Amino acid sequence: MVLFVGTTLPPTSMACLAALTTRVHLPISSFSITRRGFSAFRQIARPRLQSVSGGDIGQPLSANESEIIFTGSGTSEGIPRVSCLTDPVKKCPVCFKAAEPGNKNRRLNTGILVRYAGPSGTRNILIDVGKFFYHSALQWFPTFGIRTIDAVIITHSHADAIGGLDDLRDWTNNVQPSIPIYVAQRDFEVMKKTHYYLVDTSVIAPGAAVSDLQFNIIPEEPFVVSGLKVTPLPVWHGRGYRSLGFRFGNVCYISDVSEIPEETYPLLKDCEILIMDALRPDRSSSTHFGLPRALEEVRKIQPKRTLFTGMMHLMDHDEVNGYLLKLKESEGVDAQLSYDGLRISVTL
Repeated sequence: MVLFVGTTLPPTSMACLAALTTRVHLPISSFSITRRGFSAFRQIARPRLQSVSGGDIGQPLSANESEIIFTGSGTSEGIPRVSCLTDPVKKCPVCFKAAEPGNKNRRLNTGILVRYAGPSGTRNILIDVGKFFYHSALQWFPTFGIRTIDAVIITHSHADAIGGLDDLRDWTNNVQPSIPIYVAQRDFEVMKKTHYYLVDTSVIAPGAAVSDLQFNIIPEEPFVVSGLKVTPLPVWHGRGYRSLGFRFGNVCYISDVSEIPEETYPLLKDCEILIMDALRPDRSSSTHFGLPRALEEVRKIQPKRTLFTGMMHLMDHDEVNGYLLKLKESEGVDAQLSYDGLRISVTL
């Protein structure tokens, strides 16, 4: 029997697939199958029109009121992992929790949306559009009443940061004429290969519709996007691989980092909200901070508040946040894990 994903199946096929669900011990409440299809998918696809972290949804921002929405807080492969949900022997507790609709361990590719309340009105500025961007937008754009994308800023050229560039066609075909992309020269060179048809539209077949993007090369010095001053924060994301964090106002965002160069620390001075990479609970990898190293950096930078991002499936949201809460009580370090859909007010 061949199952076509996304195709309506007859009742007999549904029964076979339900049996498969039982064999891999998926929670019935999360992935039960009926004649009407995947209940979990219906939960995900239906816009969840309630506030995730307080505040009114879809309301225009007042003067000087900006906000950050976490479009994703996980690794490149996302959480839950398919390999964990289908493992017949070893049950991954975090991934099985993440399979439950609304669980804060469910994490798509790391990224944020900066909603900047500037003099000319609210502007929506994305940082990164990873390979799961469509799924993030499907959930959070209707939830928070977001329609337009005024700009996209790229941290680096890995798939979890640029894999969703093609999905921007929905906006440039149906919502707005084009989208400006702000990217470093080295990452633009990668885009010329991975997304050549978006860079050089002359290769597109007549009548084909692709994302209409305006590429802007940024140096490692401050630049302005939709009226918002943005300061690049150069970091290393593995040996010899340069990535960029960004500072806007007193918010510092560093999503992919294994080392912070000494020349970057002065740019982090007086940071009030630090959003920092923290891949795993025990140690760092060759390309990412682990929680112990990330906490060392927090102690050095001394922001007022820290939100960690980019967590893998070894990071249980509630357990790690419980540990961090005790750390706040003992050391005064105000740090927590972020989660997809987290919405925080900021002054920019």
